[in-house]
Amino acid sequence: MTPAPHRSHTDDLLSFIAASPSPYHVVASAAQRLEKAGFRELRGTDDWTGATGGLFVSRAGALIAWYVPEGAAAHTPFRIVGTHTDSPNLRVKPAPDTGTSGWRQIGVEIYGGVPLNTWLDRDLGISGRLALRGPDGVPRSRLVQIDEPLLRVPQLAIHLDRSVNEGVALDRQRHIAPIWALGEPREGELLRRVAAAAGEDPADVLGWDLMLHDIQPPGYLGVDREFVVASRLDNQVSVHAGVTALVDAATGATQPGFIPVLAAFDHEEVGSGSETGAQSPMLERILSRSVAARGGSDEDWSRALAGAFCVSADMAHAVHPNYSERHDPDHRPLPNGGPTIKVNVNQRYATDSTGIAMLTAAAERAGAPWQPFVSNNAMPCGTSIGPLTAARLGVTTVDVGVPGLSMHSARELCGVRDPGYLAAILTTIMVGD
Repeated sequence: MTPAPHRSHTDDLLSFIAASPSPYHVVASAAQRLEKAGFRELRGTDDWTGATGGLFVSRAGALIAWYVPEGAAAHTPFRIVGTHTDSPNLRVKPAPDTGTSGWRQIGVEIYGGVPLNTWLDRDLGISGRLALRGPDGVPRSRLVQIDEPLLRVPQLAIHLDRSVNEGVALDRQRHIAPIWALGEPREGELLRRVAAAAGEDPADVLGWDLMLHDIQPPGYLGVDREFVVASRLDNQVSVHAGVTALVDAATGATQPGFIPVLAAFDHEEVGSGSETGAQSPMLERILSRSVAARGGSDEDWSRALAGAFCVSADMAHAVHPNYSERHDPDHRPLPNGGPTIKVNVNQRYATDSTGIAMLTAAAERAGAPWQPFVSNNAMPCGTSIGPLTAARLGVTTVDVGVPGLSMHSARELCGVRDPGYLAAILTTIMVGD
């Protein structure tokens, strides 16, 4: 039996997530797929003059990729899909080796809005990157991924905390250090273990960006397997859809009428304020340089932005069956009903009527459903990279997202059809009429 198109897409999504436990792995996974489709990586020190076809720039946990059709004018407008590569998790401290009461533990910091109870009693691995001593004093980088049950944050037995089901919050400072062995702390033990997994000498490790991840593989759930369950759906669903759409736009029978762009930023979960975040000038500088590389002037750059359109793609909230009062009574998205268009008049989302019209027209052409989303007015609204991109570039922007449950949890849920719907809509937008 030939698998349904949505199942093929989500099978590929699950493979992408399994290979991408950190933002650096997300970038590596995306770059691998782009290179397979004929894209080539540009360095900041390269000469970009006359570069056409599929191109991308990667920097740590961020990636900007675009496709220049042959003969495209310098003022050709952009069609941008903005996403983010990071997810809330536990990140390893610079001096990680700690412990108490005969247990060896690892010191971690809480990154982003983590529902800490979801990280309890889960088998955790380690992933990220090592900064290593390199030739001529120039550091080099190496990814590391240990998908083994090395660590665990144990729940306190209910016999010792009868109030655990009364909503008592986890002490963020004292009880979050995962255990991984018995005995007194051994300085440098974690570094030696991680360096060995990467095939490197611990003496060559000068720094690291390491984090913990749940090693349970992504999969399907439900009577008819109608749900996807995985870590980091927020926001790897959107990154994967963006990569898929960009590749489809670049390799399809119809050449795009625009310059399709994928912008995958890091550090969205903590405000996007870094050299690779949406508040940085990274996207602006790369796009303006791409215009100049095609012989464009400042006027061409302004024209390219004036005709540009941006889709900020980030996960959205499906209505929760046990907490329906937390949602707007007239806006209750469900899984497999299509991506949501997210609206907030206080500009936590950048959507306006023009953006809605463009997105809905694209959804119609793609044959994909969509759903409106508005937060409950009595509760604070989340945000995404949409307003930041709109403010930075001054382009029309719409916020969209696949609706899911358990957002920011160690294991999230969405509908099996919605990631494919999102990719189809993004492809239509990138290709244009």
